Amino acid sequence: MLTKLLKNAKRTIVYTGAGMSTESGLPDFRSAKKGLWEVEDPSQVASTDALNRDVERFFQFYRKRVLGVKDCQPHEGYRILADWEKQGVIRGIITQNVDGFHSVAGSQNIMELHGTLQQIHCQSCGQTYSNDRYEEEVFYCECGGKLRPSVVLFGEGLPEEPFMKAIHESEQADLFIVLGSSLTVSPANQFPILAKDSGAKLVIVNLEPTQFDHYADLVINDRKIGEVLAEVDRNIVNT
Repeated sequence: MLTKLLKNAKRTIVYTGAGMSTESGLPDFRSAKKGLWEVEDPSQVASTDALNRDVERFFQFYRKRVLGVKDCQPHEGYRILADWEKQGVIRGIITQNVDGFHSVAGSQNIMELHGTLQQIHCQSCGQTYSNDRYEEEVFYCECGGKLRPSVVLFGEGLPEEPFMKAIHESEQADLFIVLGSSLTVSPANQFPILAKDSGAKLVIVNLEPTQFDHYADLVINDRKIGEVLAEVDRNIVNT
């Protein structure tokens, strides 16, 4: 059914959450025992307050996150989404994830709601750098300012440009596919509903049920995202 929906759609938007990343081996934030926030208090290490008051702890926490991203690679599903964008099968990707794997895999129209760990920038002058600087333990800019990852910290709002673009794309979509999100984080979890209310078909692919499954035209649980995308990709090629 997902193959048919994709082939019939003219403007498909994909929305990805933590489940997309965890299939590449990255830990998520909230899962019991293994989640990042089970071992660290985000308000203490990943906030604007930490950047200003406990900067060495902030640097070391995000250095570990950068190294974690560098130790993993995008799985096949990322490549399939990038290929689908090039072929015009999908329009673009809205993501909650900060690993930057969609861009690494070759996707172009990406709305990164929470920023990316692939880039760092100076808190003072705004100069941007590769995350290699964190790997090399270089935490200060040539101007003397602190280098921080280009992600949304606790205490900051979502960046306006990708957020507003995500609203527009959701309203214009005729098919909206959720991949690996529990849809519990607001306001990002409103995009699938916005798309549905604007007339789009809604598909949710997630290991576990979500609170919005009853809105969906198709729900796929208990399957890996990469496997689902690979199956649909084969079906598209063979039809």
